[in-house]
Amino acid sequence: MKIAIGCDHAGFALKETVKNTVTQLGHEIIDCGTFSAERADYPDYADKVAVCVATGQAQRGILICGSGVGVCITANKTKGIRACVCHDAYSARQAVEHDALNVLCLGARIIGPAVAEELVTEFLNASFLTGTRHEGRVEKIKKIEDKNFK
Repeated sequence: MKIAIGCDHAGFALKETVKNTVTQLGHEIIDCGTFSAERADYPDYADKVAVCVATGQAQRGILICGSGVGVCITANKTKGIRACVCHDAYSARQAVEHDALNVLCLGARIIGPAVAEELVTEFLNASFLTGTRHEGRVEKIKKIEDKNFK
């Protein structure tokens, strides 16, 4: 899979850990920035990752800011994006399996590198459970999105 990755200054150091994990899992990276620890606004990078995923340039995205919340809010403004802040392995896996999560959001000031590696691994190794009750729920989400994003 191609994985779009982006962060602000607060997530810059953790982004390198995430990139290494993604590569070790055999995936290709689209690095949407930022490229230094200098102050950067998270909406700029969250938008770039969200657009990559929504347009099919990447199959999934990973965003990192201080809490994970800002990038999550921003990414969810793009039609077709289902972004969530996850700070535990169960949520990172279950959100893909049940909710078709396509953008994982991490808080660099909340988790460390070891937890980030675990979350990225769970997120990228999980698949949506098609043919289950969850499929109908995701379809409902898409209908709401279509209604609200005209």
